[in-house]
Amino acid sequence: MASLSFNSLPLPPSQPRKQSDSSSLNGGLKPIVVRGNPPTFVSAPGRRIVAVGDLHGDLAKARCALEMAGVLSSDGQDLWTGGEAVLIQVGDILDRGEEEIAILSLLRSLSIQARTKGGAVFQVNGNHETMNVEGDFRYVDAGAFEECIDFMEYLNDRDGSWDDAFMSWVSVSKRWKVDRKASQSQWSPWKLVERQKGAIARSSLLRPGGQLACELARHAVALKVDDWIFCHGGLLPHHVAYGIERMNREVSSWMRGFSENHDFPEIPFIATRGYDSVVWNRLYSRDPADTDYWSRQICSILDDTLEAVGAKAMVVGHTPQLEGVNCKYNHRIWRIDVGMSSGVLNSRPEVLEITDNKARVIRNEKDFFTAMDVLDYT
Repeated sequence: MASLSFNSLPLPPSQPRKQSDSSSLNGGLKPIVVRGNPPTFVSAPGRRIVAVGDLHGDLAKARCALEMAGVLSSDGQDLWTGGEAVLIQVGDILDRGEEEIAILSLLRSLSIQARTKGGAVFQVNGNHETMNVEGDFRYVDAGAFEECIDFMEYLNDRDGSWDDAFMSWVSVSKRWKVDRKASQSQWSPWKLVERQKGAIARSSLLRPGGQLACELARHAVALKVDDWIFCHGGLLPHHVAYGIERMNREVSSWMRGFSENHDFPEIPFIATRGYDSVVWNRLYSRDPADTDYWSRQICSILDDTLEAVGAKAMVVGHTPQLEGVNCKYNHRIWRIDVGMSSGVLNSRPEVLEITDNKARVIRNEKDFFTAMDVLDYT
């Protein structure tokens, strides 16, 4: 199991990163240390942690949430303003919106900027990421197919330089979108051809081994940061027994198209398929009908899971919470999907802030210190 300081430019996901850290430039905090490839266990001593829920292709709402979290500049320059903070996005960037690649580009840019300041950005893959790598495009917005066409053309214009094209896409995607709409034909058969072209472009990018799938392979399905577990659906005791680093490694290998004994990489079912998989599980995010009995059962399962993984609380997305970010089961589960995307509920963004094991909800800039009573986990 590799151990590394988190202050280098990202390498391909098949290579471990190990670099010296500059997070103590001012003689302050100790370095962030990451174990696992993709990142699975993170030590981030003294850091402010902010967690953002499902974004579903809505770049405007994503920017609003990141600005609210205090990690993105509000001047349109997409600059990291979080200092030594740790940002975690819990999956479902894909589907239901039309600016998915732009959001992924923004987060990668912020990740690189954050490392120079002693901070970090982590992403967790959700069920919509794994669905797209499987070729399940049921929830893809028409504009997202068009974004794939535009991005493939932009990539070709950059002579196929992935890092160059991917990193700069967020800054040019709006212009490409405007130019496309200005030149778009209204002839229906031509639109059908464009839709087919978009599906081909998306398949090329997101099939196992595709360039965008390899980008997603950098990220875990379960991430432990200090005393907190972050995942999209929810971790269960049998996931921990199987090994969360093992799950992360297997999902990453599948996304990169790696296979040991098969012509096609095997889908890691325990993490990506079924109602009780890590990315699909809704046990903690839906309130049971028989509140008293089932709440006790769910609380017991959650306690067993947290004890097995050595965590104090879990943060999940996946299921939109109509009342906003909230906690449940003795404050041991935080549910942070608020359906902010215009393709979901179009609700106002909210983020979770964790400082010194104290959690609070940030609902807007004015509420920064008053949105919710602080909950202390120490």
